[in-house]
Amino acid sequence: MSALRKPAKLTVEEYLRIENAAFERSEFYDGEMFAMAGATGPHNLIKDNLVLELGNRLCGSGCRTASSDQRVRTPNGLYTYPDVVVFCGRQAFDPLDAITMTNPRAVVEVLSPSTAGYDRGPKLRQYQRVPGLVEVVLVAHDMMAVEVFTRQPDGRWVFAAFDDPAGEVELPGLGVRISLADVYRDALPPTPTRLDPPGPSEV
Repeated sequence: MSALRKPAKLTVEEYLRIENAAFERSEFYDGEMFAMAGATGPHNLIKDNLVLELGNRLCGSGCRTASSDQRVRTPNGLYTYPDVVVFCGRQAFDPLDAITMTNPRAVVEVLSPSTAGYDRGPKLRQYQRVPGLVEVVLVAHDMMAVEVFTRQPDGRWVFAAFDDPAGEVELPGLGVRISLADVYRDALPPTPTRLDPPGPSEV
C-alpha cells in the first residue's frame, strides 16, 4: 500500500491569487491557508470603537488607522488581517501584492475563545518581528481587559495589563490614552445596579 501524499504547499503567489478573488478572508503561513472565523457583534463594536478613538487621538500626528480589511505581512511570511492597524507616514507594501502592508506601527487584535491562545502566542511573536512596530494590543471581547506589549528603544518588549473599568489604556508607543469605557462602549452588557435590601413593611 502506498503512503498517502500530503497536499502540496501553496506558493505566496497562489495564495494571493486565491485570496484576492475570495469572499471570505484567510491567513497564510508556510504554504497553508487558514480560514478566519467570523466576528461576533461585541467583537465588531470593540473594533469600531478602537478605530474611532485611535483615529481621533492620532489626528494631526502623521499616523492613521485602518480596519480589519487591511492585510499585513510579517518578515517570516505570515499574511494576516489585524482587527486594527496603525501606520505612520507612507505605507510600504509587499512587492508581490500592492495591498499588503509591511510597515504597521501598531496592531490590535480583539480576542475570541477560539483564537486567544494563537493571538497571545505564535501570532504575537510574528508581530514582534516586524521592524518599526512599537505596539501590539490584545483586547478581550467579553470583559474589560486589555493587554499591551510595547517595544522599548533597546528592543525589549514590556507588558502592561489594564482592567479598571474607570481607568484608561495607555499606549506609550503611540503616545495616546483611551478610557476602557470608550473601548467597550455599547459592546458589553451594563453592570447590574446594586439595590438596597427592602425595608420592613409598614403595618
